Amino acid sequence: MRIIETAGVRSVAKFPYVPGLLSFREAPSLLEAWEKLKTKPDILTLDGQGIAHPRRFGIACHVGVLLDWPTIGCAKSILVGKYGELGLEAGSQAPLIDKGEQVGVALRTKNKVSPVYVSPGHLIDLDSSIDLVLRSITKYRLPETTRQAHLLVNRLRVESEEE
Repeated sequence: MRIIETAGVRSVAKFPYVPGLLSFREAPSLLEAWEKLKTKPDILTLDGQGIAHPRRFGIACHVGVLLDWPTIGCAKSILVGKYGELGLEAGSQAPLIDKGEQVGVALRTKNKVSPVYVSPGHLIDLDSSIDLVLRSITKYRLPETTRQAHLLVNRLRVESEEE
């Protein structure tokens, strides 16, 4: 749970934001930043969907396949599926079901806060995805990995606007 290395890029998205097609907008920059890393992480947790996607192929799957790397989707909102009763305490989870298939879980990472939605991306199963997300939680709702990535992107955005 410490930062070893960061890499970022400044770019302009060439694809519009279209729900369900996030990887076509964001993957090019992500892959460019990945190439800059000297030390590759064991796994990538992406702020988006894995198989909890209409085509069962969200950004976590797409990037994982392109890199041939283990990936997890951990999203702040649902793209597909519904879940039932979810306890209010941290660690509570409920299956996320779409068209009769479990595509992930709604996972409460902190007491009485909105859940995140975890789904496997590539080269990982659901139970391992949940375990790794829970182990990546610090004092915030989101995994520390994606939280730090978001902070880095915002710093790069501010620096770009100041230039």
